[in-house]
Amino acid sequence: MTIKIDVDMSLCQHYGQCVFEAPEVFTLNADDKLEYVAEADESLRHNVEAAVDVCPMQAIRIVE
Repeated sequence: MTIKIDVDMSLCQHYGQCVFEAPEVFTLNADDKLEYVAEADESLRHNVEAAVDVCPMQAIRIVE
C-alpha cells in the first residue's frame, strides 16, 4: 500500500524541514530546491505526517 504526497511548489520556500522528518521522501538538490517522491510506502506515513506538520509554509499534503 502506498500514500500519495503533494507539495504545492508555489508555496514551498525550500526550508527543508520536511527533509529532517522524512528523508526517504524529501530531499534538497544541489541547488537547495526541494525534490520529493509523489508516492511512498504506507510504512512512512508517520514520517510524512510529521513533515506535513513541520512545514512552515503548509505546502505539503497527503492525498487521500
